[in-house]
Amino acid sequence: MPQVDLFTAAAIVAVVVLLYHYVAKKYEYFLTKPVPCVKPTFLLGSSGPTMFRKADVVSHFKKIYDAFPDASVAGFYDLLTPMFLLRDPEMIKKIGVKDFDFFMDHSPLSPDQVSDGEKSYDPDTLFANSLFALRGQKWRDMRSTLSPAFTGSKMRHMFELVDECGKSLIEFFKAEAAAGRPMEYEMKEVFSKVGNDVIGTVAFGIKVDSLRDPENEFYMKGKKMLNFQSLATFARFLLIRFAPRLMRWLKSDILDGDSASYFKRMIVDNMKQREVHGILRNDMIQMLMDVRKGTLKHQKDEKDTKDAGFATVEESQVGKSSHSRVWTETELIAQCFLFFLAGFDTVSTCMTFLMYELMVNPDIQKRLHEEILETDKSLNGKALNYEVLQQMEYMDMVVSETLRKWPPGVISDRYCNKNYLYDDGRGTRFLIEKGQVVMIPAYCVHHDPRNYSDPDRFDPERFNEANRAQINTGIYIPFGVGPRNCIGSRLALMEVKCMVYHLLKHFEVVPTEKTQIPVRIARDSFALHPEKGVWVELKLRNSKDS
Repeated sequence: MPQVDLFTAAAIVAVVVLLYHYVAKKYEYFLTKPVPCVKPTFLLGSSGPTMFRKADVVSHFKKIYDAFPDASVAGFYDLLTPMFLLRDPEMIKKIGVKDFDFFMDHSPLSPDQVSDGEKSYDPDTLFANSLFALRGQKWRDMRSTLSPAFTGSKMRHMFELVDECGKSLIEFFKAEAAAGRPMEYEMKEVFSKVGNDVIGTVAFGIKVDSLRDPENEFYMKGKKMLNFQSLATFARFLLIRFAPRLMRWLKSDILDGDSASYFKRMIVDNMKQREVHGILRNDMIQMLMDVRKGTLKHQKDEKDTKDAGFATVEESQVGKSSHSRVWTETELIAQCFLFFLAGFDTVSTCMTFLMYELMVNPDIQKRLHEEILETDKSLNGKALNYEVLQQMEYMDMVVSETLRKWPPGVISDRYCNKNYLYDDGRGTRFLIEKGQVVMIPAYCVHHDPRNYSDPDRFDPERFNEANRAQINTGIYIPFGVGPRNCIGSRLALMEVKCMVYHLLKHFEVVPTEKTQIPVRIARDSFALHPEKGVWVELKLRNSKDS
């Protein structure tokens, strides 16, 4: 018996020693490169603070970014995986634009995709077939397929649908005020519902009213589908990452299956109804139908650049190319899911922090309100339209500064698909091997005092006409950088500006006892979510002031 115990103890010691040496070997990666690295914690690498909710995602990456102020790139470990954190705006542009072919993709969902960029995790799942997750030539073809739907001309056609949601928002608040109800609201919740309604009408071709009917099926299914903080979602993600064949056999996606099936059925049924009854509507469903028919093509629109806001990203030649690929129904429907995700979370996040900044900077709120009144007067009783909204200079400055200070995409990744020689032209030169990942920290870049003076101050004047020309494209990346930037920047900006226009025209935004000032970022989320929400009071303006 003692011999058995001794053998067991020796085996355990051997396993521990082998594990230690295996992990220690993993943590030697940056020792062979001229890249400063954050000292890793055993097994956890640099991920411990966020995994155990000791730090929010913003402060976590800011700490790594600030640790090496003189470096163009820094190293850290995501558990055992080495990662490169880009710090130099010129290298961000070089990797994101000039050398895009080396860094075309995001990290793969499963190891299978590394050997075959054409392969989705599963042909029947939504997330894996979305534009965000697609890789290689398949991503290029989908990007060029969808990009004609996001031009300025398409936005003009969609504006009426978005504007209706803005008007409905104001009618709801006015009715609440008339009924004598407390006008205290948490803005993230409000704008998540508004964003849900906008995507409902723009992407899914249905009309929902989540403020008056917060239990509606479309909103509840969406919340369930996009609950990435749930244990079930986290478990599905790990299994897709480490047991992809099992998950394919189970036909399981990162998304909740019941909710995903609901949205699939909705889109398919909507398409069938339109085909039967000859219904035409300026929304994403119509775009998908046009794609299927092969009638959605790029058209040169000289107004696209002229009338776009400063934050708008321009489509690259990748998006303007042509192809002959025929898409499956699931591949097309998956793109509607991606629009839902963006509208439900990222756009609502931008509007939430914009309201916070207007609330704590009443002078800026006052000036923006004055521009809104001037714009409304210039309409001479006519309805607001896309062109007029885009001509509002101070509105664009405020939105641009919000996206600088609070970029919803805190950090993004790029997967190195072939060996790349990193050379910053200042002495740092080394090889990034195929399979490694570089991270582009938008929040950190936007808050670097070398890029913006007093970066924590909210100052729309950074984006006035005189200052815009001085802003390096490598230091302003709220929608990403290069051909893999956000395809829906025009739609997002149109929605944000439209909602702010209507809200500020009729209401003043002031703090309440519940308002957290300064706002802090939640530790239990990997996104830019306010710790205690953003609570505001909406004070109805006098009719002469609105």
